Amino acid sequence: MKQKVYFKTFGCRTNMYDSQVMMSSMKAYDIAESEQDAQIIVVNSCTVTNGADTHVRSYISGIKKTNPDVKIFITGCGAHTKGASLLEQNKVFGVFGQSEKEKIDTLLAQKQPFYNPGDLNHIDTTVVDEFIGKSRAFIKIQEGCNFRCSYCIIPFVRGDARSMDEDRIVEQVQRLASNGFGEFILTGTNVGSYGQDKKSSLAKLMKRLSMLRGVRRIRLGSVEPIQISDEFKELLDEPWLEKHLHIALQHTSPTMLKLMNRRNVYKQDKELFEFLAQKGFAIGTDFITGFPGETQELWNEAIEHAKALPLTHIHAFTYSKRDGTPAAHMKPEVNGSVAKERLHQIQDLVDEKNYAFRKAVAEPLNVLVESYKEGAYHGLDQFFNKIIIESNEDLLGNWITIDQYDVKGDCNYARI
Repeated sequence: MKQKVYFKTFGCRTNMYDSQVMMSSMKAYDIAESEQDAQIIVVNSCTVTNGADTHVRSYISGIKKTNPDVKIFITGCGAHTKGASLLEQNKVFGVFGQSEKEKIDTLLAQKQPFYNPGDLNHIDTTVVDEFIGKSRAFIKIQEGCNFRCSYCIIPFVRGDARSMDEDRIVEQVQRLASNGFGEFILTGTNVGSYGQDKKSSLAKLMKRLSMLRGVRRIRLGSVEPIQISDEFKELLDEPWLEKHLHIALQHTSPTMLKLMNRRNVYKQDKELFEFLAQKGFAIGTDFITGFPGETQELWNEAIEHAKALPLTHIHAFTYSKRDGTPAAHMKPEVNGSVAKERLHQIQDLVDEKNYAFRKAVAEPLNVLVESYKEGAYHGLDQFFNKIIIESNEDLLGNWITIDQYDVKGDCNYARI
Protein backbone atom coordinates (compact mmCIF):
# COMPACT_ATOMS: atom_id res chain seq x y z
CA MET A 1 0.00 0.00 0.00
CA LYS A 2 1.50 3.33 -1.09
CA GLN A 3 1.59 6.21 1.33
CA LYS A 4 -0.64 9.16 0.44
CA VAL A 5 0.65 12.69 -0.03
CA TYR A 6 -1.41 15.87 0.23
CA PHE A 7 -0.14 19.03 -1.50
CA LYS A 8 -1.08 22.33 0.15
CA THR A 9 -0.34 25.24 -2.18
CA PHE A 10 -0.09 28.85 -1.09
CA GLY A 11 0.41 31.92 -3.27
CA CYS A 12 0.62 32.43 -7.00
CA ARG A 13 -0.05 30.47 -10.17
CA THR A 14 3.65 29.63 -10.41
CA ASN A 15 3.29 27.70 -7.17
CA MET A 16 0.18 26.00 -8.54
CA TYR A 17 2.21 24.88 -11.53
CA ASP A 18 5.10 23.71 -9.33
CA SER A 19 2.69 21.62 -7.27
CA GLN A 20 1.43 20.03 -10.46
CA VAL A 21 5.02 19.23 -11.46
CA MET A 22 5.53 17.46 -8.14
CA MET A 23 2.31 15.50 -8.53
CA SER A 24 3.24 14.52 -12.08
CA SER A 25 6.76 13.50 -11.02
CA MET A 26 5.61 11.42 -8.06
CA LYS A 27 5.50 7.68 -8.77
CA ALA A 28 6.16 5.97 -5.43
CA TYR A 29 3.25 7.65 -3.62
CA ASP A 30 -0.44 8.30 -4.15
CA ILE A 31 -2.11 11.72 -4.05
CA ALA A 32 -4.43 12.36 -1.11
CA GLU A 33 -7.55 14.47 -1.58
CA SER A 34 -7.39 15.93 1.93
CA GLU A 35 -5.04 16.36 4.88
CA GLN A 36 -7.00 13.76 6.83
CA ASP A 37 -6.23 11.06 4.25
CA ALA A 38 -2.50 11.79 4.09
CA GLN A 39 0.54 10.36 5.83
CA ILE A 40 2.69 13.08 4.24
CA ILE A 41 1.93 16.75 3.55
CA VAL A 42 3.98 18.90 1.18
CA VAL A 43 3.52 22.62 1.83
CA ASN A 44 4.29 24.69 -1.26
CA SER A 45 4.77 28.01 0.47
CA CYS A 46 4.55 31.71 -0.35
CA THR A 47 6.76 34.36 1.25
CA VAL A 48 5.75 37.50 -0.63
CA THR A 49 4.94 39.26 2.66
CA ASN A 50 5.51 38.64 6.36
CA GLY A 51 1.80 37.84 6.49
CA ALA A 52 2.25 35.09 3.90
CA ASP A 53 4.91 33.53 6.13
CA THR A 54 2.50 33.72 9.06
CA HIS A 55 -0.24 31.90 7.11
CA VAL A 56 2.17 29.08 6.27
CA ARG A 57 3.38 28.76 9.86
CA SER A 58 -0.20 28.77 11.17
CA TYR A 59 -1.18 26.04 8.73
CA ILE A 60 1.75 23.86 9.77
CA SER A 61 1.04 24.43 13.47
CA GLY A 62 -2.61 23.52 12.97
CA ILE A 63 -1.71 20.28 11.20
CA LYS A 64 0.74 19.36 13.95
CA LYS A 65 -1.99 19.79 16.57
CA THR A 66 -4.60 17.70 14.79
CA ASN A 67 -2.25 15.07 13.36
CA PRO A 68 1.13 15.01 15.15
CA ASP A 69 2.23 11.87 13.29
CA VAL A 70 1.96 13.32 9.79
CA LYS A 71 5.30 14.04 8.10
CA ILE A 72 5.50 17.62 6.76
CA PHE A 73 7.83 18.94 4.06
CA ILE A 74 8.08 22.56 2.97
CA THR A 75 9.05 23.88 -0.45
CA GLY A 76 8.32 27.03 -2.46
CA CYS A 77 9.59 30.53 -1.76
CA GLY A 78 9.19 30.19 2.01
CA ALA A 79 11.72 27.37 2.01
CA HIS A 80 14.42 30.00 1.45
CA THR A 81 13.26 32.49 4.08
CA LYS A 82 11.75 30.40 6.90
CA GLY A 83 12.64 26.80 6.05
CA ALA A 84 15.75 26.61 8.22
CA SER A 85 13.97 27.92 11.33
CA LEU A 86 10.98 25.60 10.82
CA LEU A 87 13.36 22.65 10.51
CA GLU A 88 15.29 23.69 13.61
CA GLN A 89 12.03 23.92 15.58
CA ASN A 90 11.00 20.43 14.38
CA LYS A 91 7.94 21.91 12.68
CA VAL A 92 8.86 20.18 9.42
CA PHE A 93 10.78 17.05 8.50
CA GLY A 94 12.38 18.34 5.34
CA VAL A 95 12.98 21.57 3.41
CA PHE A 96 13.68 21.73 -0.32
CA GLY A 97 13.83 24.51 -2.90
CA GLN A 98 11.86 24.78 -6.14
CA SER A 99 14.72 23.31 -8.17
CA GLU A 100 14.42 19.99 -6.33
CA LYS A 101 10.72 19.35 -6.92
CA GLU A 102 11.25 16.90 -9.78
CA LYS A 103 13.09 14.62 -7.31
CA ILE A 104 9.99 14.41 -5.14
CA ASP A 105 10.05 10.62 -4.67
CA THR A 106 13.64 10.67 -3.42
CA LEU A 107 13.00 13.63 -1.12
CA LEU A 108 9.92 12.11 0.51
CA ALA A 109 11.80 8.85 1.11
CA GLN A 110 14.56 10.50 3.16
CA LYS A 111 15.04 8.88 6.58
CA GLN A 112 16.69 11.86 8.25
CA PRO A 113 15.54 15.50 8.45
CA PHE A 114 17.18 17.62 5.75
CA TYR A 115 17.58 21.13 4.36
CA ASN A 116 18.18 21.41 0.61
CA PRO A 117 17.52 24.95 -0.71
CA GLY A 118 18.53 23.94 -4.24
CA ASP A 119 19.73 26.07 -7.14
CA LEU A 120 18.26 29.46 -8.04
CA ASN A 121 19.45 29.03 -11.64
CA HIS A 122 17.45 25.85 -12.20
CA ILE A 123 15.10 25.39 -15.17
CA ASP A 124 12.33 22.78 -15.09
CA THR A 125 12.46 19.89 -17.54
CA THR A 126 9.29 18.03 -16.55
CA VAL A 127 6.49 18.01 -19.12
CA VAL A 128 3.10 18.14 -17.41
CA ASP A 129 0.31 16.48 -19.40
CA GLU A 130 -2.52 16.71 -16.87
CA PHE A 131 -3.87 19.25 -14.38
CA ILE A 132 -5.74 17.54 -11.60
CA GLY A 133 -9.08 19.19 -10.86
CA LYS A 134 -8.64 21.99 -13.44
CA SER A 135 -10.35 22.82 -16.72
CA ARG A 136 -7.67 25.36 -17.68
CA ALA A 137 -3.97 24.56 -17.92
CA PHE A 138 -1.22 26.65 -16.34
CA ILE A 139 2.01 26.69 -18.32
CA LYS A 140 5.11 28.03 -16.60
CA ILE A 141 7.23 29.64 -19.29
CA GLN A 142 9.89 31.34 -17.20
CA GLU A 143 11.32 31.63 -13.72
CA GLY A 144 12.81 34.51 -11.73
CA CYS A 145 12.84 38.28 -12.10
CA ASN A 146 15.45 40.93 -12.94
CA PHE A 147 13.39 43.77 -11.49
CA ARG A 148 14.20 45.00 -8.01
CA CYS A 149 11.04 46.65 -6.72
CA SER A 150 11.73 47.97 -3.24
CA TYR A 151 8.91 45.95 -1.59
CA CYS A 152 9.62 42.58 -3.23
CA ILE A 153 11.60 39.60 -1.91
CA ILE A 154 10.79 37.29 -4.83
CA PRO A 155 13.95 37.84 -6.96
CA PHE A 156 15.99 36.74 -3.95
CA VAL A 157 14.07 33.48 -3.55
CA ARG A 158 13.33 32.72 -7.22
CA GLY A 159 16.54 34.03 -8.80
CA ASP A 160 17.09 36.14 -11.90
CA ALA A 161 14.85 35.84 -14.96
CA ARG A 162 15.42 32.78 -17.13
CA SER A 163 13.24 31.24 -19.81
CA MET A 164 12.02 27.69 -20.19
CA ASP A 165 13.00 25.84 -23.34
CA GLU A 166 10.53 26.74 -26.08
CA ASP A 167 10.31 23.22 -27.50
CA ARG A 168 9.49 21.88 -24.03
CA ILE A 169 6.71 24.46 -23.65
CA VAL A 170 5.31 23.50 -27.07
CA GLU A 171 5.43 19.79 -26.21
CA GLN A 172 3.62 20.45 -22.96
CA VAL A 173 0.82 22.44 -24.63
CA GLN A 174 0.49 19.78 -27.34
CA ARG A 175 0.06 17.03 -24.74
CA LEU A 176 -2.43 19.02 -22.70
CA ALA A 177 -4.41 19.98 -25.81
CA SER A 178 -4.59 16.31 -26.81
CA ASN A 179 -5.95 15.60 -23.32
CA GLY A 180 -8.82 18.01 -23.85
CA PHE A 181 -7.50 21.31 -22.52
CA GLY A 182 -8.31 24.31 -24.70
CA GLU A 183 -7.35 27.30 -22.54
CA PHE A 184 -3.75 27.91 -21.53
CA ILE A 185 -2.55 30.43 -18.98
CA LEU A 186 1.09 31.38 -19.44
CA THR A 187 2.61 32.02 -16.06
CA GLY A 188 5.92 32.66 -14.35
CA THR A 189 7.60 35.04 -11.95
CA ASN A 190 7.86 37.76 -14.60
CA VAL A 191 6.04 36.45 -17.66
CA GLY A 192 6.82 39.38 -19.93
CA SER A 193 10.56 38.78 -19.65
CA TYR A 194 10.24 35.48 -21.52
CA GLY A 195 12.80 35.04 -24.29
CA GLN A 196 15.14 37.87 -23.35
CA ASP A 197 17.85 35.33 -22.58
CA LYS A 198 17.11 33.22 -25.68
CA LYS A 199 16.90 35.82 -28.48
CA SER A 200 13.16 35.27 -28.56
CA SER A 201 10.11 36.96 -27.07
CA LEU A 202 6.76 36.36 -25.43
CA ALA A 203 5.02 37.36 -28.67
CA LYS A 204 6.99 34.81 -30.72
CA LEU A 205 6.15 32.06 -28.23
CA MET A 206 2.45 32.94 -28.25
CA LYS A 207 2.33 32.89 -32.05
CA ARG A 208 3.84 29.42 -32.10
CA LEU A 209 1.49 28.09 -29.41
CA SER A 210 -1.56 29.54 -31.17
CA MET A 211 -0.90 27.36 -34.20
CA LEU A 212 -1.10 24.12 -32.20
CA ARG A 213 -4.17 22.01 -32.76
CA GLY A 214 -6.68 22.27 -29.91
CA VAL A 215 -5.49 25.64 -28.56
CA ARG A 216 -8.59 27.83 -28.30
CA ARG A 217 -7.55 30.57 -25.91
CA ILE A 218 -4.26 31.86 -24.52
CA ARG A 219 -4.23 33.98 -21.41
CA LEU A 220 -1.29 35.67 -19.77
CA GLY A 221 -0.32 36.11 -16.18
CA SER A 222 0.73 39.55 -15.06
CA VAL A 223 2.98 41.53 -17.41
CA GLU A 224 4.71 44.89 -17.02
CA PRO A 225 3.68 47.93 -19.08
CA ILE A 226 7.11 48.17 -20.71
CA GLN A 227 6.74 44.57 -21.89
CA ILE A 228 3.80 45.37 -24.19
CA SER A 229 6.06 45.83 -27.21
CA ASP A 230 5.17 46.71 -30.80
CA GLU A 231 5.60 43.02 -31.63
CA PHE A 232 3.11 42.15 -28.88
CA LYS A 233 0.63 44.76 -30.10
CA GLU A 234 0.51 42.99 -33.48
CA LEU A 235 -1.26 40.09 -31.71
CA LEU A 236 -4.08 42.12 -30.20
CA ASP A 237 -6.57 41.29 -32.96
CA GLU A 238 -5.92 37.55 -32.87
CA PRO A 239 -9.06 35.56 -31.90
CA TRP A 240 -7.11 33.16 -29.66
CA LEU A 241 -5.78 35.90 -27.38
CA GLU A 242 -7.99 36.48 -24.36
CA LYS A 243 -9.49 39.97 -24.47
CA HIS A 244 -8.12 40.70 -21.03
CA LEU A 245 -4.63 41.73 -20.03
CA HIS A 246 -3.36 42.05 -16.49
CA ILE A 247 -0.73 44.78 -16.52
CA ALA A 248 0.98 45.48 -13.19
CA LEU A 249 1.12 49.15 -12.22
CA GLN A 250 1.27 48.90 -8.39
CA HIS A 251 0.47 52.62 -8.11
CA THR A 252 -0.55 55.65 -10.16
CA SER A 253 1.37 58.39 -8.33
CA PRO A 254 4.74 59.15 -10.01
CA THR A 255 6.28 59.85 -6.59
CA MET A 256 5.10 56.53 -5.19
CA LEU A 257 6.33 54.66 -8.26
CA LYS A 258 9.80 56.06 -7.65
CA LEU A 259 9.71 55.03 -3.98
CA MET A 260 8.69 51.54 -5.09
CA ASN A 261 11.58 51.48 -7.59
CA ARG A 262 9.14 50.71 -10.36
CA ARG A 263 9.98 50.98 -14.06
CA ASN A 264 6.61 52.21 -15.27
CA VAL A 265 5.60 55.85 -15.76
CA TYR A 266 1.99 56.91 -15.23
CA LYS A 267 1.70 59.07 -18.36
CA GLN A 268 2.91 56.20 -20.55
CA ASP A 269 0.72 53.73 -18.64
CA LYS A 270 -2.35 55.85 -19.39
CA GLU A 271 -1.53 56.01 -23.10
CA LEU A 272 -1.06 52.22 -23.22
CA PHE A 273 -4.28 51.48 -21.35
CA GLU A 274 -6.29 53.80 -23.59
CA PHE A 275 -4.85 52.09 -26.67
CA LEU A 276 -5.80 48.65 -25.32
CA ALA A 277 -9.27 49.82 -24.35
CA GLN A 278 -9.83 51.07 -27.91
CA LYS A 279 -8.98 47.54 -29.02
CA GLY A 280 -11.79 46.23 -26.81
CA PHE A 281 -9.65 44.78 -24.04
CA ALA A 282 -10.60 44.43 -20.42
CA ILE A 283 -7.62 45.58 -18.35
CA GLY A 284 -6.61 44.49 -14.88
CA THR A 285 -3.80 45.66 -12.64
CA ASP A 286 -2.13 45.25 -9.26
CA PHE A 287 -2.23 48.08 -6.76
CA ILE A 288 -0.62 48.54 -3.34
CA THR A 289 -2.17 50.96 -0.84
CA GLY A 290 -0.47 52.21 2.30
CA PHE A 291 3.10 51.94 1.03
CA PRO A 292 5.52 53.96 3.21
CA GLY A 293 5.46 57.61 2.20
CA GLU A 294 1.92 57.53 0.75
CA THR A 295 0.62 60.85 2.07
CA GLN A 296 -3.00 61.94 1.72
CA GLU A 297 -1.95 64.35 -1.02
CA LEU A 298 -0.23 61.57 -2.98
CA TRP A 299 -3.21 59.29 -2.47
CA ASN A 300 -5.57 61.96 -3.79
CA GLU A 301 -3.37 62.23 -6.86
CA ALA A 302 -3.30 58.44 -7.27
CA ILE A 303 -7.07 57.98 -7.07
CA GLU A 304 -7.67 60.77 -9.59
CA HIS A 305 -5.19 59.10 -11.93
CA ALA A 306 -6.93 55.74 -11.41
CA LYS A 307 -10.29 57.32 -12.31
CA ALA A 308 -8.79 58.33 -15.65
CA LEU A 309 -7.69 54.78 -16.49
CA PRO A 310 -9.98 52.32 -18.37
CA LEU A 311 -9.56 49.63 -15.71
CA THR A 312 -11.94 46.67 -15.40
CA HIS A 313 -10.21 44.40 -12.86
CA ILE A 314 -7.92 44.98 -9.92
CA HIS A 315 -5.86 42.96 -7.50
CA ALA A 316 -5.43 45.53 -4.75
CA PHE A 317 -3.88 44.90 -1.37
CA THR A 318 -2.55 46.89 1.54
CA TYR A 319 1.20 47.10 1.89
CA SER A 320 2.65 44.41 4.13
CA LYS A 321 6.24 44.64 5.29
CA ARG A 322 8.59 42.00 3.94
CA ASP A 323 11.80 41.55 5.94
CA GLY A 324 14.91 41.73 3.77
CA THR A 325 13.58 44.36 1.37
CA PRO A 326 14.49 48.08 1.18
CA ALA A 327 10.86 49.05 1.83
CA ALA A 328 10.93 47.33 5.22
CA HIS A 329 12.97 50.26 6.55
CA MET A 330 11.15 53.09 4.76
CA LYS A 331 9.37 55.86 6.65
CA PRO A 332 6.87 57.23 7.33
CA GLU A 333 4.64 54.21 7.67
CA VAL A 334 0.95 54.50 6.84
CA ASN A 335 -1.65 53.62 9.47
CA GLY A 336 -3.24 50.26 8.73
CA SER A 337 -6.82 51.56 8.92
CA VAL A 338 -5.96 54.33 6.44
CA ALA A 339 -4.41 51.78 4.07
CA LYS A 340 -7.57 49.64 4.25
CA GLU A 341 -9.81 52.62 3.62
CA ARG A 342 -7.79 53.45 0.51
CA LEU A 343 -7.93 49.80 -0.54
CA HIS A 344 -11.74 49.81 -0.43
CA GLN A 345 -11.82 53.13 -2.27
CA ILE A 346 -9.90 51.86 -5.28
CA GLN A 347 -11.66 48.49 -5.26
CA ASP A 348 -15.06 50.21 -5.32
CA LEU A 349 -13.89 52.45 -8.15
CA VAL A 350 -12.79 49.52 -10.33
CA ASP A 351 -15.93 47.53 -9.47
CA GLU A 352 -17.97 50.40 -10.92
CA LYS A 353 -15.76 50.46 -14.00
CA ASN A 354 -16.14 46.68 -14.42
CA TYR A 355 -19.94 46.93 -14.26
CA ALA A 356 -19.93 49.68 -16.87
CA PHE A 357 -17.64 47.61 -19.09
CA ARG A 358 -19.88 44.55 -18.88
CA LYS A 359 -22.96 46.65 -19.66
CA ALA A 360 -21.23 48.03 -22.76
CA VAL A 361 -20.08 44.68 -24.22
CA ALA A 362 -21.73 44.25 -27.61
CA GLU A 363 -20.48 40.80 -28.61
CA PRO A 364 -21.37 37.24 -27.55
CA LEU A 365 -19.54 35.81 -24.57
CA ASN A 366 -17.24 32.84 -25.18
CA VAL A 367 -17.26 30.92 -21.94
CA LEU A 368 -15.30 27.97 -20.61
CA VAL A 369 -17.50 26.33 -17.97
CA GLU A 370 -15.20 25.44 -15.11
CA SER A 371 -17.29 24.30 -12.15
CA TYR A 372 -20.72 23.36 -10.86
CA LYS A 373 -21.78 24.49 -7.41
CA GLU A 374 -24.95 25.47 -5.58
CA GLY A 375 -27.10 24.38 -8.50
CA ALA A 376 -25.41 26.43 -11.22
CA TYR A 377 -22.44 26.38 -13.56
CA HIS A 378 -19.61 28.88 -13.23
CA GLY A 379 -17.25 30.04 -15.93
CA LEU A 380 -15.13 32.88 -17.27
CA ASP A 381 -15.67 34.72 -20.53
CA GLN A 382 -13.07 36.15 -22.91
CA PHE A 383 -12.87 39.32 -20.82
CA PHE A 384 -12.05 37.35 -17.65
CA ASN A 385 -15.46 38.16 -16.21
CA LYS A 386 -17.34 35.58 -14.21
CA ILE A 387 -20.69 34.27 -15.40
CA ILE A 388 -23.13 32.00 -13.56
CA ILE A 389 -25.27 29.77 -15.78
CA GLU A 390 -28.43 27.84 -14.98
CA SER A 391 -28.99 24.86 -17.26
CA ASN A 392 -30.48 21.38 -17.27
CA GLU A 393 -27.69 20.24 -19.57
CA ASP A 394 -24.30 19.01 -18.43
CA LEU A 395 -22.05 21.95 -19.34
CA LEU A 396 -19.03 21.18 -17.17
CA GLY A 397 -15.79 21.58 -19.11
CA ASN A 398 -17.58 22.78 -22.25
CA TRP A 399 -17.04 25.88 -24.35
CA ILE A 400 -20.28 27.72 -24.94
CA THR A 401 -21.33 30.94 -26.64
CA ILE A 402 -23.84 33.10 -24.77
CA ASP A 403 -25.80 35.86 -26.51
CA GLN A 404 -28.44 36.59 -23.88
CA TYR A 405 -27.50 37.27 -20.27
CA ASP A 406 -28.19 39.62 -17.38
CA VAL A 407 -25.53 42.04 -16.17
CA LYS A 408 -25.69 42.38 -12.40
CA GLY A 409 -23.46 44.07 -9.87
CA ASP A 410 -21.39 41.05 -8.87
CA CYS A 411 -21.22 39.21 -12.23
CA ASN A 412 -23.19 38.13 -15.31
CA TYR A 413 -26.03 35.57 -15.20
CA ALA A 414 -27.56 33.40 -17.92
CA ARG A 415 -30.00 30.54 -18.42
CA ILE A 416 -29.64 28.18 -21.35
